[in-house]
Amino acid sequence: MPEGGEMAYRKVARAADIPPGQMLFLDVEDEEIVLCNVNGEFWAVANVCSHDGGTLSEGLLLGNQIECPRHGARFDVRSGEVKALPAVVPIPTYDVRVEGDDILVDVE
Repeated sequence: MPEGGEMAYRKVARAADIPPGQMLFLDVEDEEIVLCNVNGEFWAVANVCSHDGGTLSEGLLLGNQIECPRHGARFDVRSGEVKALPAVVPIPTYDVRVEGDDILVDVE
């Protein structure tokens, strides 16, 4: 987080670009992020599986869980929490906010 506790939100997409149940790969300031639309709410997670380095944006969004295409590990996109083995370590998440139709992600 930047000095003074300020967040560093960056506009990354428009809400209309990501329908419910879909996800979008983003490269924001050298951070690979997956932006997910779960029933109209937006969540952002790191684009790498903690188990074997799989690219999560190539997997599936199943409700509020993202599934790694390599070995089927699943993570809750709202918290990064592991929901299915073989992963045991949570994945990083990013704060998201929506302003009008703009989606902003905190990349700090």
